[in-house]
Amino acid sequence: MMPATADLLRRLDDWAAAGWLRRLDSALATFVSQLDPHAPPALLAAVAVLGCMEGKGHTCLPLSGLVHAPTDLLGWPQAQRDELEALWRSLPGDPDGWLDALRASPVVEATGAGSPGNSRSPDACAQGEGVAPLVLDETGEQPRLYLRRYWNHERAIAAAVRLRTAQPIVVDVPRARAWLDQLFDRAAPADAPPDRVDWQKCACALALQGRFTIITGGPGTGKTYTAARLLALLFALDPAPERLRIALAAPTGKAAARLKQSIDGSLTELAGKLAGHLNLARLTERMGAARTLHALLGATPDSRNFRYTARHPLDLDVLIVDEASMVHMEMMAALMLALPPNARLVLLGDKDQLSSVEAGAVLGDLCRGAVDGGYDALTCDYLEQTTGQRIPAGLRAQGSQVTSLAQHTVMLRESQRFGGSIGDLARAVNDGDAMLARKVLNSAKDLVVELREGQTPAAVIQLAAQGRARASDCYAGYLRLIKERAASRQTGSDAHASWVASVLKAFDRFRILCAVHEGEWGTKALNRTVRAALASAKLIPTSGEWYAGRPVMVLRNDRDLGVSNGDVGIVLPSATDASALRAYFLDGDSQRSVAVSRLAHIETAYAMTVHKSQGSEFAHVALVLPPGAGEYLTRELVYTGITRARTNLTLFDAGQGVLDAAIGRRTQRASGLSDLA
Repeated sequence: MMPATADLLRRLDDWAAAGWLRRLDSALATFVSQLDPHAPPALLAAVAVLGCMEGKGHTCLPLSGLVHAPTDLLGWPQAQRDELEALWRSLPGDPDGWLDALRASPVVEATGAGSPGNSRSPDACAQGEGVAPLVLDETGEQPRLYLRRYWNHERAIAAAVRLRTAQPIVVDVPRARAWLDQLFDRAAPADAPPDRVDWQKCACALALQGRFTIITGGPGTGKTYTAARLLALLFALDPAPERLRIALAAPTGKAAARLKQSIDGSLTELAGKLAGHLNLARLTERMGAARTLHALLGATPDSRNFRYTARHPLDLDVLIVDEASMVHMEMMAALMLALPPNARLVLLGDKDQLSSVEAGAVLGDLCRGAVDGGYDALTCDYLEQTTGQRIPAGLRAQGSQVTSLAQHTVMLRESQRFGGSIGDLARAVNDGDAMLARKVLNSAKDLVVELREGQTPAAVIQLAAQGRARASDCYAGYLRLIKERAASRQTGSDAHASWVASVLKAFDRFRILCAVHEGEWGTKALNRTVRAALASAKLIPTSGEWYAGRPVMVLRNDRDLGVSNGDVGIVLPSATDASALRAYFLDGDSQRSVAVSRLAHIETAYAMTVHKSQGSEFAHVALVLPPGAGEYLTRELVYTGITRARTNLTLFDAGQGVLDAAIGRRTQRASGLSDLA
């Protein structure tokens, strides 16, 4: 090993020991040096940065970020930046120098026009061919360095999207128009502009002719309402509806349960409206329960493998996936490969919400142009014929702007849920307008939203235990129900089930949402202090790990127990033995429970991260924005936290200008997917 290389590896190890890099990042550089003993320092530095970026959710490293010290990419504080810049002075100072260092190594497979004769087709890469652990992609405007598996995932998704959007399904336009008019027979609002478009109706029409459809929109825009009408439409138009195979799925158990509940509710409402014309009860029966994506694909415990693959595809005609913004790249690639070519895939999600915890921002990448429409003349004509809706000129594609993906993407633009100050605040944050967000917060006389600045965590604890003016929902509510039950003499399984449901629903009326786990404003500390405050108020016991009223979040999927990562339940006495504690979970209108002795991977859940709250909503949300959280506090996190609140929001800005800084910090995950799809 060359002295310069050995010195670089020692430095990376020191940075990992200091917590500046992950151990995994320095180990990846060491692994590459073992595969290529002649690897230059530039290659190993690039590999360590690539590994670090993967840990932050990026799927690749743009080479332009390496010409100068990647301080912004890594997000290091100033003291660490000085050391990084000192190292970078010994590395190439121009793009060609970095490209030469990467192209020369046998551990890097270069692909694209700029590569010296060793490029391969994207299709071959999507199939996982090749053995080099790194891929240098030179097919776009700027080169990108990938870990091979993310290169393969990205190509697999892009190839599937291109295949599914290449050729529209032939639609019986007159029949489709007749059914769409029945399914959407509502009058436009009195104050609607003359060029208003019923995007829900358009979404159903586009999904009718596509094998891949994205329906995106903020909370309350009616994504699942639209999906239910799409299912009814497919059922009405299918020549053999009794054989139609439909599945519902979501990334988490909570989101899956909410999807099923919402779809069933909409179909029940439609069934009465269409009685005598369409037997929607048969459709509801055929769908069955919504499942997590892991369960749908048949996840193998302790591995990345799934039962259903391209060689053993899912037996489906239609798959609807909700909360698609939470689906990471690896999972989306597995899903795309496991679907039969002729199956319809419909993704529902809010493109502006937080991306997945793991690497990738698939929905955001695919929806990058959704706000601008981009519909070509054929699509506009088709929509007018099937829905009677005329697409405004500003949303029509111009010349070379036409993409096949845009013809299968619909953005719902009217929210039925978020009016008033919560909706105004969410829109201001989403637009990156900190001044307007402050104006909304300062002028909210109705106390629907309340801003609290410069307070201590004790204020959050007090809110959790007591609520506030015009926002009384807090944890005292569900705990009182537990105490009332203990004092009553009600018996019987039905009474117990009714009580459990009331407790779980009361708990879901309030939640503390955090940006981080650590520190005094993180979930760990707040969970401890909330418990202490509730015990002091004699609402829960003062000791013991398991107690009636403890909220728990499941941290791992467990098929045997029937619980999924992210499920939240409450520990309560069982129906048959008051001394036996079980954790109860609510899935729509049904319940399930697990003995606490069998729950090994859980945590207390008075406070949870905004990431974990996706797919849920609460009457009153306490959103905590801590000082010093840096890159973790972004516009998307604030927007997601705000839009979990249904009735009231209490926003804690724990430092000077934390909210303004978060609104100005937008998540940008490096990816090549939007260029490929």
